[in-house]
Amino acid sequence: MNRNSEQPIADQDVLVIDGRMGEGGGQVLRSSLSLSLCTGRSLRVEHIRARRRRPGLMRQHLACVRAAIEISGGRATGTKLGSSELGFSPGPVRAGDYRFAVGSAGSAALVLQTVLVPLLFADGVSTVRVEGGTHNAWAPPFDFLEQSFMPLLAQMGARVELQLERVGFYPAGGGAITAKIYPVKLGANPPQALSLLERGEEGRHHVMIRRAHLSADIADREWFAVRDRLHWGPALRRDNDHAESSGPGNSVHITLNFGNVTEVASSFGAKNRNAKTVGDQAAKEASRYLHSSAPVGVHLADQLLLPMAFLAGGEFRTLKPSRHLVTNKDVINTFLPGCIQLKELDRELWEISCTASAI
Repeated sequence: MNRNSEQPIADQDVLVIDGRMGEGGGQVLRSSLSLSLCTGRSLRVEHIRARRRRPGLMRQHLACVRAAIEISGGRATGTKLGSSELGFSPGPVRAGDYRFAVGSAGSAALVLQTVLVPLLFADGVSTVRVEGGTHNAWAPPFDFLEQSFMPLLAQMGARVELQLERVGFYPAGGGAITAKIYPVKLGANPPQALSLLERGEEGRHHVMIRRAHLSADIADREWFAVRDRLHWGPALRRDNDHAESSGPGNSVHITLNFGNVTEVASSFGAKNRNAKTVGDQAAKEASRYLHSSAPVGVHLADQLLLPMAFLAGGEFRTLKPSRHLVTNKDVINTFLPGCIQLKELDRELWEISCTASAI
């Protein structure tokens, strides 16, 4: 942290966030930091990650705090491993060339997620390089960001160029993602409301299997598991062998292409986890999506809320919201009352609407 980061933060107009809300994990902290940066509102997060087996700040969460401080010249208190309370007061978000290291296999995507929307409203183009895990469980992998999330961000009027520099699997990490973020004020057109109520015409699906320092027959067994569960013959398979990765690892990404949206279902290899199980898990997630009428999958729905809140709003239909999404909605509505609304259409189809907040 910089020398000014631990200065006390005045209590006046500080928004208090209870880290126990909803699923009680790191998303509460990350979304709160993003919202603080976008609104200029100081905050105090209490009971950080209280519902996790190891509560408090871990390395990847501290990397998010460092990133928020650096892009805004902000101040923070409670910035140490294991801390259960954090105070943060942002300054104006500044464009720049930034480099953040998680210091573990913690997700690079989650650090990027913290600063992405605020930097869309900075005073110039920014480059953000984040080092850490790029393909690990419980976080959006690069394939999802590139193929599912970024096209919809572009549809809303945001321009972000994403690059996978090096793959980082758990537990070694060592990967890197770079994002070039253009401010929306430099765009040729104003931000557009997102309306995603139908999938559109079904296209050609494919499966990407990534592996590093593992035998090729693992990819074969994962592909057979996907093919057998989804009854696929003509689907395209693509394999990548990442010999430059810092450690061994493996992931399966099933990309489902439709006219209006692309969904990516992922699963990750782990020690003592057989290849058939890895392939089958990704296929189960893909099957749930394919057997519904929802255009937006569970994980994509969660990712869309913050950019919609500050670009131009809109609405989309999705599968039954996860607890993670509901928690994210509650955090956003704490900063921006009434911004996100959920409506159940039937058991597996919900409509989410968002009223954008001007920055």
